[in-house]
Amino acid sequence: MQVTETLNEGLKRAYTITVTAAELDAKVQEKLVEAQPEVEMKGFRKGKVPMAMLRKQFGTRLMGDAMQDAIDGAMKSHFAASGDRPALQPEVRMVGGETWAEGQDVVVEMTYEALPLIPEFDAGKVVLERLVVKAEAAAVDEALANLAGSAQSFEDGKKGSKAKNGDQVVIDFAGTVDGKPFEGGSAEDFPLVLGSGSFIPGFEDQLIGARAGDAISVNVTFPESYGARHLAGKAAVFACTVKAVKNPKPAVIDDELARKYGAESLEALKVQIAERLEAEYLGAARAVMKRALLDQLDALVKFDLPASLVTAEASQIAHQLWHEEHPEVHGHDHGTVEPTDEHKSLAERRVRLGLLLAEMGRKAEITVTDAEMTRAVLAQARQYPGQERAFFEFVQKNPQMQQQLRAPIFEDKVVDHIVAAASVTEKAATKEELQKAVEALDDI
Repeated sequence: MQVTETLNEGLKRAYTITVTAAELDAKVQEKLVEAQPEVEMKGFRKGKVPMAMLRKQFGTRLMGDAMQDAIDGAMKSHFAASGDRPALQPEVRMVGGETWAEGQDVVVEMTYEALPLIPEFDAGKVVLERLVVKAEAAAVDEALANLAGSAQSFEDGKKGSKAKNGDQVVIDFAGTVDGKPFEGGSAEDFPLVLGSGSFIPGFEDQLIGARAGDAISVNVTFPESYGARHLAGKAAVFACTVKAVKNPKPAVIDDELARKYGAESLEALKVQIAERLEAEYLGAARAVMKRALLDQLDALVKFDLPASLVTAEASQIAHQLWHEEHPEVHGHDHGTVEPTDEHKSLAERRVRLGLLLAEMGRKAEITVTDAEMTRAVLAQARQYPGQERAFFEFVQKNPQMQQQLRAPIFEDKVVDHIVAAASVTEKAATKEELQKAVEALDDI
């Protein structure tokens, strides 16, 4: 077997791999010997079928297996000897292709882009600032008011009062499209809070000013992006009967409200709220600091990038942003989306940082534990109530999904590793200053 280099230009590599006919024949013979003890054939006892008959019966099929094994082995040996790590799966093409015949040497051409050598990097050169925000009394009071608002009840309004935003109307309704009822388009005694955005746009607005006993025809159009495709974009009429108009009654902020949320007292609830707010501030401050770290890494560490990775990433970015701009399109039969220079620049940054963090994590022997993966799967499974087991089984059978869950955990652990060695100072900040810093972050 012979491996000959034909291209070594930047990160691009090309080789021809020659497997001689004799080597292939030896591989086939090896497989026949391995299989012989288990083969049964009419006229022969199990394991006693002559080799010549085995070769005649199975030789052609085993030749393909032997060819694949030989090429895979040559590639594995090449990467072990050269130290190259391909950026993407190498392209392997059989030279001669359909003209090859048994008894001839097999020649394949292997091309790939090698991952670049990542230069050594001193994390001590990184200078970072961590924003520290305390939960002020005003923020705790605001959160308490929101809790009281979500725990509000409703009481009957004055007789003949008109419904306004924030009021609850109890209605019967029956919807039709093109004069025909549709599934899920009717209900009785439905409590609807006006201004809540619970129904499709325009529905709630037409009930403002209604009184108990009124019969109102609500004319709306389902959004183009509506989940039920047979209703998307369709005009509908809902015959509504208003049975009651109720005014909101905010919950009293006291120990009883606290107990509704699992706290022993109002003071205990305030402590819990402050802890939750500070945990949220800590997460937001970490996001701001992580962005600053990535900006510095992008500026400090430079190396050649595999064009194939950049092209693939730019295409993915362009495709994702196109769908964000066209939410009404759910499929992928929309033609090619050409990446712009901005997409390519962002792709270069992502690829550079991804390779750098991966290499730093590899050198630091950072891994994602089974316990961390389990927590990640549990967190995702909560988005599918009642289908948690099915989601677990899906993840177990889907390596790509496992990688999607593992990648952010690995990245965060590498970031923590770098931050631990960096020069970090803390700066007291207000909630507004932190919010402004978060808003300044763009997608990277």
